[in-house]
Parts: sequence; structure tokens; C-alpha cells
Amino acid sequence: MNTTTDSRRAPTRFPFGTLTSDAGASADPVLVEIVQGSLASVETEVETAIARTSRSPMIRDAHDFRAGIHDRLLRKLTGRSYSALVHPVARDFPLEEMKPGDVFFHNDVYRSEGGIGHLPDLCVTVPVFHDSGSGPQVVAFVQAFGHHDDIGGAVPGSMPSQATSVFEEGLMVPPIRLWEQGEPNRAALSIMTRNSRMPESLAADLDAECAACLMGARRLGELFDRYGRDTVEACFDAVIDRTTQTYRREILSKIPVGSWVWEDYAEHDGVEEPKLHRQRITLTRTAPDDPEGERLIIDFAGTSPQAKGPINHCGDYSDGVFLKKWLAPILRNLADTPERMAELDVNEGIVPLIEMRFPPPGTLLTPVFPAPTNARTFVILRLLGVLAGVVAKAVDGDMPADQETIRYTGVYGQDREGRPYLMREVLGGGSGGRPYADGEDTIHVVPDSRNLPTEFTESRFPFLVEKLSLAVDSGGAGEFRGGLGYEKHIRMLRDAHFMSIADRSILSCWGVKGGKAGKPFDVTIDPGGPNERQVDALADAEPVRAGEVIRIRTTGGGGWGDPLQRDPELVVRDVVWRKVSWAAALSDYGVVLTGSLEDDTVGYDEAATRRHRDRMRGQTNGPAFFDRGPGYARLSGGQTGADVDRN
Repeated sequence: MNTTTDSRRAPTRFPFGTLTSDAGASADPVLVEIVQGSLASVETEVETAIARTSRSPMIRDAHDFRAGIHDRLLRKLTGRSYSALVHPVARDFPLEEMKPGDVFFHNDVYRSEGGIGHLPDLCVTVPVFHDSGSGPQVVAFVQAFGHHDDIGGAVPGSMPSQATSVFEEGLMVPPIRLWEQGEPNRAALSIMTRNSRMPESLAADLDAECAACLMGARRLGELFDRYGRDTVEACFDAVIDRTTQTYRREILSKIPVGSWVWEDYAEHDGVEEPKLHRQRITLTRTAPDDPEGERLIIDFAGTSPQAKGPINHCGDYSDGVFLKKWLAPILRNLADTPERMAELDVNEGIVPLIEMRFPPPGTLLTPVFPAPTNARTFVILRLLGVLAGVVAKAVDGDMPADQETIRYTGVYGQDREGRPYLMREVLGGGSGGRPYADGEDTIHVVPDSRNLPTEFTESRFPFLVEKLSLAVDSGGAGEFRGGLGYEKHIRMLRDAHFMSIADRSILSCWGVKGGKAGKPFDVTIDPGGPNERQVDALADAEPVRAGEVIRIRTTGGGGWGDPLQRDPELVVRDVVWRKVSWAAALSDYGVVLTGSLEDDTVGYDEAATRRHRDRMRGQTNGPAFFDRGPGYARLSGGQTGADVDRN
């Protein structure tokens, strides 16, 4: 396998361009606001329709899906969240051959131009038409993609943790015309549902997504009918150009000209023994007078060879355009205020500001077909942290610490009536501490997604949720503490099997600028009972007996800043709120508590705290810029940090 570090740009048939000669500069600014608001409204309406009419818990209840609106140049216009790409559809079906009422479908990772990461993510694309007098022509696209319960493969849920080939992961469908001029392709739908263990919910979800996108296409067509194609397309250009100029002015300007290197790791691939699967970024910020323009160059040279197991991600397609939009939200942390950060959209406007360079085929980010990919979240989530870490080096730590906010857990078996069931849940975790505030508790990287409601799961599946709370002490200690993960206890009422696709069970979410790493992911079955056992984070079919409890603790975010600088009053508050234990207040923060939780008299001894903190400072060489947690030494041969950690 080729492991050289020569990097290159990924070729694309769809380079970035504009619809108008002046990139929307002449568009009426008031109308630009109206058009942008209309796009956001259509996107929200599509997502609301899917949520209300779908059937599977993953789509309807967990909300693990996204909608997006793209113009005829395939540029993403909306910026509330990431989405898939139209590129593979336009590659295989010329726009001039599309007809009103057509619906396109695909989930083939290696035929998705990098927009689909694993086979359960099914993508529906509907072209938008407008007739300017010469017949209907494609002017835009409405798209939805989401994680579905089951698309076949070796295990229920279509995410076999020990897969060594994509052929074990489920049904692969390259771009096809699923509906033709308003008529669904019943044969194709039958093939897909026949390959699923949950055919009824899959059929219902696809119906919901197709109908919602067709509705969105009608809404967007009305916008063109009202204002005309030329006017609306000028507004599209203006929306995208405004994003480019805003990020150049408010974000790019915060990064000095120079080059920095950092790396982080996935810890296991389900096939080999745990080891460091490296993802490395060399970040270069070019000067304003650079011949190719002022931009960020993200070079992935030095990334590990592709894994035998399913943690690979196909990133080196279409100039890396999906990864550009996936990673760009990290850059928003450089905004002047949190409020301004929340206002910044990530649409196609960020693409001209980022150049991506990939290693040769055969790495975690450039896998060769048929390498498995179902757990590719390990890699693309880690890349968010790698970019945050390398930017932190560039700006002296003025970035949040690390987070790991997605993992798949679930149970499957037979219910009381003997019918097969599958419960999958995407549980979040704590976000990293920030230079101005603690991290958020139990967040999710997918906007608007959520854990499954207990009332729903207990009524549908044979188990009880006995506890759902914050995992005490899971957030990394810091001047600003990392957010906390979940602690969830599930008691099975019938024999079943537990499954998990999760990372960060050995390695922790790193702390920065003196902050400490958060606690890792952990699953224990029958805690405190005669059959207590810890379950590997990658598990397909761990037996669970009726009456046993499954205890799940998700990751806490890393801390920011020296925990000995944290206001003792905040530590007292955290102890009262049961976010930090009494013992950790002393061992992690050096705060000597007084009083009692039982009678609500918790306080702290100011003089004793000052003396204890002084002793703690004298026992170290000062806080490290990055703290990777104790698990790193286990996989690195005893080292506590990497060479690239030095700032």
C-alpha cells in the first residue's frame, strides 16, 4: 500500500463558479435578504415534513437527518447545517435530461463524490424547475439525507464493527432515478426494502423524504416564478459571496500567516488490536499577496494507512468540497463573540477560502474500494478536533478544547409478541471548554438531533430506562470545565443483544491551554451484579440477559485553561449541581470544601484552598498546552504526549 507523504488536490468535474458575471454585486440587498430567508424557510419546512411523516426512530425521533438547498452549479446555498452533495447525481444524469417530478437516490459511498460516508446514509435529490419561456429548466436542487435503521449487511443496523469489506455493510446503490416524472420506481423500492431488516420503516422514511423534497422543490419554484430566474440567481451569488467576504474579513484575519502541524487519533478499527490511527493536518495560512490568493491550505499528508476495519472515510473527491464544508464550522470559533459565531452560516462561500491536499490512495482519508467505511465517524469527527487543535497552535490556544459528540448504541432482539425489533440511539457528549465559558453538556454534532424519549422507547421496546443523567466528573477540569456526557441505565425485560459503534473509549477528548482531558466512553453490563462486565466500544452482538442493566457513560469534553485558576465559587456550584464530585473538587481543582451536600451548606475554605493549590503547583512543571489523558500512554508506548503537541 502506498504510504508516501506526497499530497495532491482531488480532481473535480465541478469547479467553483458563479451564476452572474459580477458574482451578485448588483443584486438588490433587500431582495437578497428576502431570498436568503426564503431558502431557510424552505429548508426548515422540508425537515419538518420529514420529521412528522417518517417512521423510524432514527429519523422521526432522533432527527439524524439533514436537508439542503443547492443551485444549478451544485453550490450549497443554506448554511444551518452540513448536507450531502448533488455532484454524483449531476455526474450521472445531465441536467438537461432531468424532468419535473424526477427524484434521484443514492447511498454508494464510493460513487458519492465524498458526500456520503456510510451506507445507512440514504440521499434523496429533487431538481427544481423554472420556465423562462423556452420550457422547464433545472435551476436548483432540494436534497435530504439521513441515517436509516437498516439497509442490510452482516448485522442489524448495517454497521458491522468487524467488517473488512464494504460488501458486508449493506446494499450499495449508485445514483438512480427513483421517481420518473412523478412515478416511483416500484422495482427499485422493492429491492431496497427487501434487503432491509426493517422494510416497513425504510419504505415509510423514503416516502417521507421524497414527498418532502418534492414539496420543497415546488416552494423554491414559486420563488423563481415570483422574481424571475436572473434576479434570484443574482441573489444566490450574493448570498455565497457575502459568506466568502465575511469569513475572509472576520475569521481568516485572526490566523497569522504561517504553517502549523497537529495530529490526533482513532483508537481502534474493530479488526486489529487498539492502536493509534493517525489523522494529521498541516495548516498553512497564505499571505494576502499569494499568487493563488489568501486562503487556508489543509494538507492531510502523514495520515495513517487505511484501516482493515470500517473506520475509513472517502474524502478525496471533488476537490474535497464536502470536507471543506464539514470542517469550516470549527473556524467560527474565531469570531469576535459567541453571538457573532452563531450568526455565521457555512455555505459554499467558504469553499474558495480553503484548499485541501490529500495523500495518495490507501490512507484513512483516501481508502481504496472496497475498504469498509461504516464507522467513518471516528475519522471525520476526529478531523474536527485536529483542525481545532492546529488552529489552537496558531492562535495561542484561543480555541475550544476537544469534544466527541456522536456514537451509536442500541439493542435488538424479539419483543413480547415475538416480533424482531431494533433500537438504535445516537447519544451525544460534552463539548470542550472555551476561552470564555464552560463546555456545553450532552450536545450532538448533528443540529436539532436528540436522544430518544424514554416514554417512546419504553412503550415500543422491551426495556426500562432507569436513569438518564449527566455523568459526574466526565468533563475535563479547567479554568473553564469541559461539558459533561450522558449516563444512561437501561434494564432489559427480555434477553437481547447490545451493539455499540463508539470511539474515545481509551483516548480522551483533549484539554488545551492547561486544561485536562475529559473522561472516555464506557459501557458496563450488570454493574455491581454477579455478571458485571465491561463491553468493548465496538460491539455487534453482546448478549444481555433479562433483568440486567446496561450502563452507558458518554464522553466529557476537554477542559480549557489551568484548573487551578478556576473560580472556587464555580467549583462549589458544580459540586452542588452534581457535575463535579467532592473528591474531584480537591484533586482536580485544589478546592477545599466545607459543609455538606445533605444540608445544603457547601462552601470552601479560602485559605486552605490557596495553600493546597500552591502545593499542587509545586508538584508539576506547569500545565501542558495539550493534555491527551491517561489512555494515550497505553497506545503510544508510554509517552504522555506527541511531538506535535509542543506549541
